[in-house]
This record gives sequence, C-alpha cells and structure tokens, in this order.
Amino acid sequence: MGTQDTPILWVEPVWKEMIWGGERLRTEFHYEIPSDHTGECWAISARSNGDCKITGGIYDGSTLTQLWTEAPQLFGYLPYEQFPLLVKILDAKEDLSIQVHPDDFYAKQHEGGPFGKSECWYILDCEEGAELVVGHHATSQEELYTMVMESRWTDLLRSVPIKKGDFIQIDSGTIHTIKGGIMIFEIQQNCDVTYRLYDYNRYSNGELRELHVKESLDVMTVPSKPIEDVLRPAAQLPSNRMNRLITSKYYTVWKIEVTDSVILQQEYPFLICSVIEGEGSIDGQKIIKGRHFILPFRYGSFELHGKMQLIMSTIEFDMCHTQ
Repeated sequence: MGTQDTPILWVEPVWKEMIWGGERLRTEFHYEIPSDHTGECWAISARSNGDCKITGGIYDGSTLTQLWTEAPQLFGYLPYEQFPLLVKILDAKEDLSIQVHPDDFYAKQHEGGPFGKSECWYILDCEEGAELVVGHHATSQEELYTMVMESRWTDLLRSVPIKKGDFIQIDSGTIHTIKGGIMIFEIQQNCDVTYRLYDYNRYSNGELRELHVKESLDVMTVPSKPIEDVLRPAAQLPSNRMNRLITSKYYTVWKIEVTDSVILQQEYPFLICSVIEGEGSIDGQKIIKGRHFILPFRYGSFELHGKMQLIMSTIEFDMCHTQ
C-alpha cells in the first residue's frame, strides 16, 4: 500500500500523428486524440518530444522527466541519465515502414543517446489471418546486402502469422514492420531512433519519406532468430497472478488477468501498469481500459479488484548487471 511519500503516479499520455495512423485510439480506448491519423499513444514517456505529465496528488503537473531528475527515490535511485522505458499503444491503419533499430553501442556512437532500441509487442487486436514482418531470410551479410540493393523484399522479409494475445520480442537489429489493421501494446527502451529500410515509395509533405539504408545494413542482425524464439502465445494464461512474459536486461514484462480480487507486491524500482481490457480498481481507486500509472519504489502490497487485463513492466536492476 502506498503512502504520501510513495503515491500512485497517474500518467497522462502524449499523442503522435502518423502517416499510417487511424482513429481506433478513440473508438477502442475513448481517448481524445488530435486527428483520424493518430498512430501512437505514448502512455509512459520521458522524452523531450513527448513528456508525459502526472495528474493528481503531490506531483500534479510534473513531467516524468522532472520526477526522474528531482525525485529519484520514486524510481529506486536507478543510475540512468533518463527514465529507461517508453510504453506505447500503436494503431496501424496502414502498413508501417520496413525498419530496424540500433543497439545501445551503435546509438551511443552515432545518435548521441544513452539507449538503443529493443522492444516487445503484445497484440491487442488484429484481423483473422493477420501477419507481421519479423526478421529476414538472408543467411549472410553478403546475401542481405544483395537482396536489399536489388529490392528483393518478397525474398528477404519473413512474414509471421499472428493472432490477438501473441507476445513478440523484437531485439535491436531485427528487421520488422507492423501491418495495417493491427493494434499493438509496446514496451521499449527509451529511444526514438528508427532506421527505415523501405517505405513503399510513400510521400510525406510532397516528398518521398527519408530512408536510412546504410544505417539499416550497419545494424541488422544476420541470421535472424528462429521465430519460435521470439513469439509466444499469451492470450490464455492463469488468472489473478503476474504471468512473466519476458525478462531481459532491458525490461521485464508481465500480463495479469484479474477476475475478482488479488493482492500483489511491488518489489521493483518502479512498476508501470496499463489497463488493456475491462475495468476495476487499485487500492480502492477506479481504473478503466486505457489508464496508465506507475507504482513507485517501496510502494509495497497493492490490491486489484474487478474484471480487467493489465500489462506491467519494470527494469530489474540486478538483471542489468548480470547479462
């Protein structure tokens, strides 16, 4: 149970309009989005181009970046320059570009940021027979280079069938894209660097969208991991417990389906909580689909009540130093 020194941090999202975005963040989550081309809800973000604000309580009006700097005790005094995670909901009305992200080393060397970008996805919704691109079929750097230079996208790209409730890990260096008609909940390192390898010759503001072919080839992993190593079904898991979906040096992620009441422990530097279905309460305070909040360091036990699904995430500091 939280105290005055460890209150629930209620976080207000930031919206991002995208060429591929739609209106489902309004229709599915009842958000007040800026347009019918809203592609991303930055639910938990501490970036200069999208800094979420805290609402209510003693930190009302503070940004997440401010709290990270001025109240490090809320996050277990983690030794990072920036809040380490970025949590999003994506509405892809159309296909995203074929893209890849750098790892920590490349991002520090070439982008001036502290983090690269590994990310993971939970499929919130998709049509029957939906597919994503995750990985490629090239067996060597030479074959990869040839396929890219010859625009042999059908030969190169690995399409993967998905269904609602699938969980997918996208390591940095993994070529990928989200197809139109898919909604995704994403947890990633706090990095906004995306290298576009191919974008279907799309225009934005009257010009072809910029590509980053050299950078993409620099960072892409060859060969790709087998798909069974990166995708797992997570729609049907035991109720009223935190089901661990992944543990890595970048993040730990759980899914929980609450069917009545459950008491859990917040024993991490922080615990990000996002309601993805249903409604209920946390320690007597109402929460609904689309609500995002952070339980700070030493919050202790908490009670969830209702009928709802949540995705939770954190950084396990010991993991950061043992991998």
